[in-house]
Amino acid sequence: MMNERKLKIVFMGTPDFAVGSLKALHEAGYPIVGVITAPDKPAGRGMKLQESPVKQYAAKHHLRILQPEKLKHPAFLDELRSLHADIQVVVAFRMLPELVWNMPPHGTINLHASILPQYRGAAPINWAVINGERESGVTTFKLQHDIDTGNILFSERVPIAEDETAGELHDELMAVGADLVVRTIDAIGNNTAIEQPQTADASALKHAPKIFTADCKIDWTKSVEEIYNLIRGLSPYPSAFTLLGDKNFRIFKASKEQAVVDIVPGGFLSDGRNFLKFACRDGFIHATEVQLEGKKKMNITDFLRGWRPVQNEPGL
Repeated sequence: MMNERKLKIVFMGTPDFAVGSLKALHEAGYPIVGVITAPDKPAGRGMKLQESPVKQYAAKHHLRILQPEKLKHPAFLDELRSLHADIQVVVAFRMLPELVWNMPPHGTINLHASILPQYRGAAPINWAVINGERESGVTTFKLQHDIDTGNILFSERVPIAEDETAGELHDELMAVGADLVVRTIDAIGNNTAIEQPQTADASALKHAPKIFTADCKIDWTKSVEEIYNLIRGLSPYPSAFTLLGDKNFRIFKASKEQAVVDIVPGGFLSDGRNFLKFACRDGFIHATEVQLEGKKKMNITDFLRGWRPVQNEPGL
């Protein structure tokens, strides 16, 4: 029998990816009794306080907003209890203490941008593309002690195109994930959700740790395919880079060329007008959308129009 009373929800999230789910729940008519998001942070040249995308959406729709510095602070916990939520929904937020995720009667669900148990961790979208996967997806699951290990509720698979970037996959998974969150809450409210424990051979799991600067530097001794996937997997952010002279040179988009290479890995060839390609182990990477340190992002023809190689760089 359908449950006519819609569950009262506390939503927790911060970036754009989370806005899709918050918007979907709100438009589905669920009572959002509170929105928990990150405190405002100074950013930009003027170091002005910037509101998270989730806060901006919540404020526009007059939802109650909480921005705790510490999730275990007694004042925050008291305020959270006072909301009397039936369930909490977490999308791209920080790790929760048990006294928070275990507070509502229906517990807390999380949306993760992979088909669990694969790609547990902070950057599942990036690592799926970097590793050359041809499929990704989204999963809703119940939170428990160990991160990304709770019982699975629903999942939805999404193909990854050969030339798709992490940014493009992000936008696709955000939309698919938003629909899955609503489907999950509907099922919980109607008592039709079935929890399935995560099972997998630990040796077969692929992980998605946080990405650091060292992960973004291109190693030109690797294969064309590996480097091409790295560029796609880090585009548009944080972006793959190499050194051009003494400056960082970011590559956001590229094409690949299988070829016999007779110059050193990382060396480049260019006609000075239309192409700039870098040598790797078994071919070339053609940079097509780039940004030199201190300059704006531009396509390769615009870049070459104003760029001249410095003396210590490989010749044209």
